[in-house]
Amino acid sequence: MTADKGYDSSAVVERVGKLGATAVIPQLSNRKTPREVDWAQYKNRNLVERFFCRLKQFRRIATRYDKLAARFSSFIALAAACIWLA
Repeated sequence: MTADKGYDSSAVVERVGKLGATAVIPQLSNRKTPREVDWAQYKNRNLVERFFCRLKQFRRIATRYDKLAARFSSFIALAAACIWLA
């Protein structure tokens, strides 16, 4: 699980660990026991967030005009292709 500093609590990190995943959450500056963070994986989170922001620039996706899930997912695929080709 990759998250930002707002989710840096021992309870969240323990819960992620119990689910069998690795928590990639940078620690707050006032944390007494620092954890190791995979910064390369954390940087990939930024790419995903920027992609979703670019997807939301398509008004049809942001406002969810399509009522059927099949049409909505098809338009997401079309918008992703347009972003990828641009």
